[in-house]
Amino acid sequence: MAEEDTKKVEVVETPVAEETPALAVETSEPAEELVATTSIETALDLVESKAHKKIAVIEEWESSKKAAVEAELKKIEEELEKKKAKLAEITKSKLALIQKEAEEKKALVETKRGEELVKLEEIAAKCRTTGKPPKKLLGLF
Repeated sequence: MAEEDTKKVEVVETPVAEETPALAVETSEPAEELVATTSIETALDLVESKAHKKIAVIEEWESSKKAAVEAELKKIEEELEKKKAKLAEITKSKLALIQKEAEEKKALVETKRGEELVKLEEIAAKCRTTGKPPKKLLGLF
């Protein structure tokens, strides 16, 4: 097998050896440099293109995630506004109930005060007619 490998190498090297070395060097180097430069530029362009595509995909992903988060935030804000409105309504109804109870209590106090005044007027009228002072002054003393 070693002999076959060397024969193959010899066959490949034989045509190159037949050409003029000066011509082979002069024609092959500029062509290789041109091919190498073109292929490097092409490779660089491909790398740049891939990088831009990846960046565009990342930016698109970022904007979609931001949009989703903003939509979620908006939904939460709307829910909070609804809860706030509901709690404000509950608070207003509680305040109205408290005000109503306070008015009822005030009315009871005023009624009781009026009744006590009437009683005092009756006692005062009796005392004036009889001329005697009252025995007890409505539990004040």
